[in-house]
Amino acid sequence: MLNAAEGIDCITPEGAFYVYPSCAGCLGKTAPDGTLVDSDEAFATALLEAEGVAVVHGAAFGLSPFFRISYATSDENLSEACTRIQRFCASLS
Repeated sequence: MLNAAEGIDCITPEGAFYVYPSCAGCLGKTAPDGTLVDSDEAFATALLEAEGVAVVHGAAFGLSPFFRISYATSDENLSEACTRIQRFCASLS
């Protein structure tokens, strides 16, 4: 579902409880509230504010322009989060 989001590229993890999708395709775009998404940190903040999805910006781990998502939760929660991420990415202009 992450790879279906515009501007997101996610490699399938090989055995962890988190994944690091790239948000490089979203950088330089503007969120619906007018915020410029110019970094993975700006992406994470705008996603939280627009859709209520909390992720950790990759710069916190030295991994820009990626963000970290834990998938140690239910499939239902993950599906809803991915739907929100897709909606957020589609709203960027």
